[in-house]
Amino acid sequence: MWRLTCVTLTLLMCAKVCGQAPLNTRIVGGVNTPDGSWPWQASLHRSGYHFCGGSLINNEWVLTAAHCLPGLRVYLGRRTQQGVNANEISRNVRTIIVHSSYNSNTNNNDIALLRLSSTVTFNNYIRPVCLAAQNSVFPSGTSSWITGWGDVQSGVSLPSPGILQETMVPVVNNVQCNTLLGSGSVTSNMMCAGLTQGGKDTCQGDSGGPMVSQQCTAWIQSGITSWGYGCANPNSPGVYTSVSRYQNWITNNIGQNLPGFVTFSPSNSCSTSLSKTLSQTHSLYPINRGYFNSFLSNLMTYIFVIVSLQCEVSHNSMNYLITGL
Repeated sequence: MWRLTCVTLTLLMCAKVCGQAPLNTRIVGGVNTPDGSWPWQASLHRSGYHFCGGSLINNEWVLTAAHCLPGLRVYLGRRTQQGVNANEISRNVRTIIVHSSYNSNTNNNDIALLRLSSTVTFNNYIRPVCLAAQNSVFPSGTSSWITGWGDVQSGVSLPSPGILQETMVPVVNNVQCNTLLGSGSVTSNMMCAGLTQGGKDTCQGDSGGPMVSQQCTAWIQSGITSWGYGCANPNSPGVYTSVSRYQNWITNNIGQNLPGFVTFSPSNSCSTSLSKTLSQTHSLYPINRGYFNSFLSNLMTYIFVIVSLQCEVSHNSMNYLITGL
């Protein structure tokens, strides 16, 4: 009885942890993000350079794309890729878990989990995102925000100092997306977003980063930046791994300290909610989708956050796992 009460209290105390961005309160007129706007955004580095994004989902796990691996170091609380980031922390990667059915040719099941070398402490600049639960629905037109440090267009890098970029794109249903990109290329494990006229998208270097939508005061991750044909081209939406399809896979692999899964539904309404208005008709910085495929081929409503009372022991080695459902 006492243990059940403790768990209940823990759930209630942590219910508001995921998907909260206290510093994300402005009307957007450009693409540069203010510090702390997307506190779950992660930057994956290899050989000292950013190459992919990710999202913090609890105090020791980061969600990313399978084609982004391996990442040797993860940065959280970062805004710029050059210069000083007063609020950032970094961690090595202790364990990599790749979906066993990931197909680098089709990009199906493009999802992976990174366990950090030690836990992180939440603050206004570092917080977990909520994840879309398995019964979530994101109909066509759902406003979705994409973020990253990727190219500003194909082959053109984000200019110094490399400020985190953001833009809003609407969801495109899979039937229409398959018509645009080629029948069968978009599986039920994927979702699409973009403008018919193009101009806003993700691109090289944005892979693995989150696509989120707001419900009431919570930001819920619907997708993981995965692939696309070019960047921000007309009639060519970006394709994202559909997070809601992987609730069981994520839960089974994390085991304890589960992230917050929230059901997103267009029927849900709130009397007040934060919103972003975009006057920029230009672009987000296209995020890579499929940028590192060949590399890998060759190689909360509730959040259940329980901070361990044990100290994590630093590991020099990194575990690499391939797991299915």
